[in-house]
Amino acid sequence: MTSTPSDPAAGSLSYGQSGVNYALIDPLKVSAQRAALATAGELVRHGFAEVAASRGESAYVVDVGPFYLASIVECLGSKALVADEMAALTGRSWYDGIAQDTIAMAVNDLITVGATPLLVQAYWAAGGSEWFADAARAQALVAGWQRACQACGVAWGGGETPALAGIVEAGRIDLAAACTGIVNPKQRLSLGERLGPGDAIVLLDANGIHANGLSLARKLVERLPQGWLTEVAPGLSYGAALLAPTPLYAPVTEALWAAGIVPHYCANITGHGWRKLLRHPAALSYRIHTLPPVPAVLRFIQAQARQDDREAYSTLNMGAGFALFVAAEDAQRCVDVALAQGIGARVAGVVEAGPKRLLIEPLDIEFGDDALQLR
Repeated sequence: MTSTPSDPAAGSLSYGQSGVNYALIDPLKVSAQRAALATAGELVRHGFAEVAASRGESAYVVDVGPFYLASIVECLGSKALVADEMAALTGRSWYDGIAQDTIAMAVNDLITVGATPLLVQAYWAAGGSEWFADAARAQALVAGWQRACQACGVAWGGGETPALAGIVEAGRIDLAAACTGIVNPKQRLSLGERLGPGDAIVLLDANGIHANGLSLARKLVERLPQGWLTEVAPGLSYGAALLAPTPLYAPVTEALWAAGIVPHYCANITGHGWRKLLRHPAALSYRIHTLPPVPAVLRFIQAQARQDDREAYSTLNMGAGFALFVAAEDAQRCVDVALAQGIGARVAGVVEAGPKRLLIEPLDIEFGDDALQLR
C-alpha cells in the first residue's frame, strides 16, 4: 500500500481545507435546534408530546401514548460524485452501493434511540431531467434502494424526484432519505438516561469511509499519481475503496433487543469522527483501551493527507462505525450478537466518572468537553 504522499512537498490537508468547516456549520445547527424547540408545543394540540432528551440526538422522538415515534432525515453528501468519476473510468454504475449509503445515513442515525425502522421516503434531486435518461444508472439506484430497505426491514413509501437545473449541477444528483421508526415497547428507548460509570463501550466495525469525509477524500485525489485508480491495497483502487457501501447496523440493534440487551446509549460515528463518542451531554469520561482495525483506505487517506492521529480520529471513523454503551455484563454478548449478524465488534472501552472527555489511550489522544458542540 502506498504510504507516503506522491508529492513530498505537499502539506497536511484538513477537513476544513477541503471545504467543510464545522466551526461555521455547527452554530447554525444549534440555533436551529433552539428555534425548533419553540414549536414543540404544537404536538400538544394532537395529544402528543416530544421527548425533550431527544433534542440534539441523532433522531427526534415523540411520545404518542402506547409507544414512541422517531424520525430523521439525512443526505448522502458528496459520495455520488466519486461514483460518477469512477463510472467514467470503469464503465460501470456504482449507484446500487450509493443507494445503500443513503439509506444507511438515515437508518443508522434512527436506531441510536432504540427505534425499529418502519418506513423510508426518498429524495432524489437531479441537475436536470436528463440524469434519469441513463437507465442503467437509474435502475441501479432503484434496485440498491429496495435491497437496502429490505435488509433493514423497512418499507419504502415513496419520495420526490425533482429536476433542479440551476440549483443542482448538471449531470449530478443530490440524494437524501427520511426515515420513521417506532420504539415499542417504550423500554427500548436509549437516550442515555441509564448511561453511567462502569458501562462498557462496544464499537461496531466500519468497512471504509462510509459517507462522511468525502470532501476531504475528493480533495486528496488531486495529489495521487493515478487519481481515482491509485492503489490503496493490492487490486483495490482508491475510488473503489471509497465506494464500499456503508454497513447497515439495524440488524444488529434488532438482534440485541431479541437477545434481551437494551443499550444505555448509542452513537453513530459519522461527521466529527470519534468525537461523536462525546455526544451525550452528561459529565462522564470515556476511556478507550482497544482500537478496531483501520480500513486500508482510511490509513491511506491519513498518510496522503499528512494527518496526525488526532486530526484523523477527529474527522474520520478510523474503523469504528457505531458505538454501543451497554452494561458491563452485557458487553461480550453484545459483541457475539454483532458477529452473528456479520458485523465485526469489540469491547473497546469503559465509561468512568469524571469530567466530560474522551481518552484514546493507545494513541495518547484526549478530546475534552469543547471538542463537540452540537446542542
